[in-house]
Amino acid sequence: MDTIASLFSFITTPVSWVIVQFHSVYGKIFGPDTGWAWGLSIVSLVILIRICLIPLFVKQIKATRAMQTLQPEMKKIQERYKNDKQRQSEEMMKLYKESGTNPLSSCLPILAQSPFFFALYHVLNGIATGSTIGVINESLLNSARKAHIFGAPLAAKFTDGSAKVEALGASLTDVRVVTAIMIVLMSASQFYTQRQLMTKNVDTTVKTPFMQQQKMLMYVFPVMFAVFGINFPVGVLVYWLTTNVWTMGQQMYVIRNNPTPGSKAQAAYLERLTKHVTHHGKTRRRSEKTIIKAIVAKGRDRNEFERSFINALTKAGLAAQADGSVVKGEAQVLAQTEDGVVTTGAAKRQQPKRQTKAQRQSGGPKAAGDSTSEVSDASTTSLEKSDEPQDAKPAAPQPPKAGSNGRSRAQSGQRKGGPQRPKSPSKK
Repeated sequence: MDTIASLFSFITTPVSWVIVQFHSVYGKIFGPDTGWAWGLSIVSLVILIRICLIPLFVKQIKATRAMQTLQPEMKKIQERYKNDKQRQSEEMMKLYKESGTNPLSSCLPILAQSPFFFALYHVLNGIATGSTIGVINESLLNSARKAHIFGAPLAAKFTDGSAKVEALGASLTDVRVVTAIMIVLMSASQFYTQRQLMTKNVDTTVKTPFMQQQKMLMYVFPVMFAVFGINFPVGVLVYWLTTNVWTMGQQMYVIRNNPTPGSKAQAAYLERLTKHVTHHGKTRRRSEKTIIKAIVAKGRDRNEFERSFINALTKAGLAAQADGSVVKGEAQVLAQTEDGVVTTGAAKRQQPKRQTKAQRQSGGPKAAGDSTSEVSDASTTSLEKSDEPQDAKPAAPQPPKAGSNGRSRAQSGQRKGGPQRPKSPSKK
């Protein structure tokens, strides 16, 4: 064990130094030998590590989104080479290489925490065995061995015997109850974090290797925590429970405010965004503008949730712009310009009036103000006719009046206003 500790000395020394610094602060508040001082020191170590890993977490989110965008292409490859698994794997790896994505990117935060985990494990194991490690000297070692968290020593394990637990000043029942509860909470938080990612932030209808990997991790990690957790000291359980709770909260924030396109989380987010934008008439946060800008840039490639969002803005008289802002629609702007009053909806379309039979025969409708022109046109026509001789042109035949004459002509088979059809000889 000393050999392993020496191999991790490059990380155990900084980790022990950070714990000691936090312990000096909390020791002044709760007492140097209390479990609160040492337990909160471990919690603060986790928070510090996770803050430093935020850029890595952002990179993980981007890589996961890139995997989501590749799912349609991955599905095509699966359908094309469904009978050739080797060719299917080769095409998948080629697609990953061309797009610059990594299917193992979701494991990056866990892999990055591994050195700190092993360093903390060896620090706490040194406390349990009574050996100094890193910057923890004899006085700090005796203080840490006296620290209890809910009756369980900081360095005690679930598998420890009664003699070892009594040497640390605790009972075996207290140790096993506290460690069992912490293992259950640790596994449950890990399972819930992965489950909300699978049920809310991904499209489970597409069966791809990435989806299968995520589904496998949802069940594998909680089982791993439950199996290996019985061999972890109480201080390490505090570390993993804290980091799991941090991951769960961080994941919930990302799912709520920056969901994956096409997921249930995006549908809920766009519904909230629609209510917010239609109520205020504009976007307020930069994140909202970024999402609207991405939706506008997609054009015809929008999914059903994004199309519903754009349609809802249109019905409210708003229009999404390419820079992510939201302005009033064109129809509403025109209505405001013409009337001089701000309207709440789009201008109504005016239906054309139906023409009368006389207007259709005369060639079109005339406005009510054109009566003067009609009188002048009639007088001009009458003057022109009066100047002509009476017998210059033969009078045009008058059309038959509606009545018996017109009906008799129609029944006799004569055409109106045209050459007459000769009667068939058979009718004579």
